[in-house]
Amino acid sequence: MKPLFPRLLVGALLAACAALPLAASAQAFPNKPVRLIVPFPAGGTTDIIARMVSDEFSKNLGQPVVVENRGGGGGAIGAAEVAKAAPDGYTIGVATVSTKAVNPACNAKLPYRSPDDFATITNLAAVPNIIVVNPGKIQAQNMAEFVKHLKANPGRLSYASSGTCGIGHMMGELFKATSGTFIVHIPYRGAGPALNDVLAGQVEILFDNIPSSLPHVQSGKLRALAVAAPKRVAALPNVPTLAELNMAPVNDQVWYGLVAPAGTPPEVIRRLNDAAVKAVNAPAVRERLRQQAAEPVGNTPEQFRAQIIAERDKMIDLVKRQGIKLEQ
Repeated sequence: MKPLFPRLLVGALLAACAALPLAASAQAFPNKPVRLIVPFPAGGTTDIIARMVSDEFSKNLGQPVVVENRGGGGGAIGAAEVAKAAPDGYTIGVATVSTKAVNPACNAKLPYRSPDDFATITNLAAVPNIIVVNPGKIQAQNMAEFVKHLKANPGRLSYASSGTCGIGHMMGELFKATSGTFIVHIPYRGAGPALNDVLAGQVEILFDNIPSSLPHVQSGKLRALAVAAPKRVAALPNVPTLAELNMAPVNDQVWYGLVAPAGTPPEVIRRLNDAAVKAVNAPAVRERLRQQAAEPVGNTPEQFRAQIIAERDKMIDLVKRQGIKLEQ
């Protein structure tokens, strides 16, 4: 009879070898590039924030983070792509107030549910909004002159936004309700195209996030009339907040975070959260964000989920009160 020990040893070795790929695959995330879907075209604030963070995020993950723009539908197309992706951590997306709060409030036929179809990772940054005008089209130097001009010309002027039921649209409608004015809404497929047409004088007014408009305000191509922020923005110290102008309902910042598809394993979410939080806390990234008037955040998945729910519920109430329709 042959000894039993060698056969047992061989069997144990084979079992251990078979288990190695499973153990390696569970511990190896990420072992290939991660797609970061930006649900708006290049050039807008969402794209700017994503690209500011992506290099440091890549270093922390040890794999490239590839930014992909998927614009359209006020961010709904890109957000839906993230929701429908495999829940393995290799496709994640930028979450905005537009995609996770405003769109769900406006559109009952949205191809995803917020936040149920997503696993939250972290809120990257909070960003003030801004009201800017083309100085060649509107001569008003301050908000009082601007409101007076609008009331003298109801329906004759228009404002651009990143898309119907996007945050710029909601801000514009809040502004109209608060100021008692009427401006025609012109939706675009993202903040970048909207900004370009305001710069070109095709549209007179833009409700935007600060990072995409700030360089043009500083160069004199656009005039800033007010910011939506808790306090004045350091880069624009002479521009008042909307709260200072007795327009507190319009004085909300926006946020930009990261989400993965629902069902992404908790250990993968923890890895992504750790890498992203380290990225926004890196001194160079914090400085770049603050140069764009963006405040770094970097919170937990649970905290970010609570923020999304609170903002979504607020927007649902706003849509009902203002009678805002997706077809506007």
